[in-house]
Amino acid sequence: MGVGRAPRPASNAGHGLTLRAVATGAVLALIVGGAFAVLLASISDLRQAQLREQRSAEVMTMANRLERLIIDMETGQRGFALTGQEQFLQPWRDAIAVFPGRASALERLVADVPAQQDLAREITAAGSSYINDYSVPLVAALRRGSSSEGAAATVPATLEGKRRVDAMRGDFDELVASARSLTRTERQRTDAAARRAIAVGVAGLIASVALIGAYSGYLTRAVVFPVRRVAGAAARLAAGELQARVPERGVGEIGVLERGFNTMAETLARQREELAASRSRIVTSADQARRRIERDLHDGIQQRLVSLVLDVRAAQATLPPDRPELGEPLDQLADGLREAVDELREISHGIHPAILTEAGLGPALKALARRSPVPVELKVNVADRLPEPVEVAAYYVVSEALTNTAKHARATYAMVRAHLDEGVLRLEMQDDGVGGAVAGQGSGLIGLADRVEALGGTFTLLSPPTQGTTLHADLPVPGR
Repeated sequence: MGVGRAPRPASNAGHGLTLRAVATGAVLALIVGGAFAVLLASISDLRQAQLREQRSAEVMTMANRLERLIIDMETGQRGFALTGQEQFLQPWRDAIAVFPGRASALERLVADVPAQQDLAREITAAGSSYINDYSVPLVAALRRGSSSEGAAATVPATLEGKRRVDAMRGDFDELVASARSLTRTERQRTDAAARRAIAVGVAGLIASVALIGAYSGYLTRAVVFPVRRVAGAAARLAAGELQARVPERGVGEIGVLERGFNTMAETLARQREELAASRSRIVTSADQARRRIERDLHDGIQQRLVSLVLDVRAAQATLPPDRPELGEPLDQLADGLREAVDELREISHGIHPAILTEAGLGPALKALARRSPVPVELKVNVADRLPEPVEVAAYYVVSEALTNTAKHARATYAMVRAHLDEGVLRLEMQDDGVGGAVAGQGSGLIGLADRVEALGGTFTLLSPPTQGTTLHADLPVPGR
């Protein structure tokens, strides 16, 4: 048994990449975190500025609606004063009904802007005074008075209403101007916050990209390329190339990985050699035991039984003519002994066929085909004798395949091919049965795979349901 290289003890050098990664990650986190903190602050300022700008727009909209309500009141009451027709009062009634709610909404919109709040209160007070102290009493007086009196009262009433409306319009204009000024201010703030966010984002992005690019280049050289080399070697190792190795030039954990991979590959190669040798010894020992048992049966019990058959026949020949009743028992005894001999020969053949030892693989496979209950097409192209382990393995592969076909496949036809190809004995067995064969479910295929692989060969099974079974076994032939 070989001695593998002992793994090197871990040291602080095994943490080099970890320390570099942590340090670089910390610097990158500080840069990105700082950039994002400023960016989030700028976004928050931008959002607040947008909200204030939106609220200013809503203030202007509400002020325009209130001003429109006042105009609707004035128009309605003037039309009623001039014509006395009730239909002119419908817009007046609608305006009076919604004015208090909209005035309250305006005050809520400007609650946190003191200058606008005072104007909104003045507008609300002036509007309420206009409605309660002027407009409603005027309409009531117009309803009570005659047409001539109403017409006489129209001029002073109109002048008073115009004065009040002009005063409120001044308040409305001042409020709208204030809202517009605030909107311009907030828009400037919004633009400044956007520019600040863009600048911070661009600076953070440039710094992050530069650091990430530098670190990515370092990782590519120090980690990616070595890991790819190890991955490629691992793929070759998994495919059976146990001599795959990688150069041990990495730093930190990568160096540990490379050394560990090489140690593992050496261990696997050594263990595979030991396993192959052990399996080969087991198979050889089993075959020798089979031959010994077959020889003992053939030279011992089988010969003894044949001798007993001859003795019985000799006894039959010497029976006195006056004892014919003894002939039938002796016939039965001779037949029973002959059947025992045949059964013993069959058992001996299953243990280790003498024809394989005496004549070689071709005649042994022909004997298997003749005994198979399923018709077999046999194509053997092996002219010379092969090494004994190869012949024995090939024989038992074909024997087990034909046995499975007869027992489980419900096939009407089987085909067996055997030929040498560049130092490899290639076996192929096919049948037209039900398929579905699986190694490891009592079919004996695992034992065949072990026997083939113990000689360094390969064993494959293809058995889709309802499509028959195909079995391939390749056995290397030393010296061919």
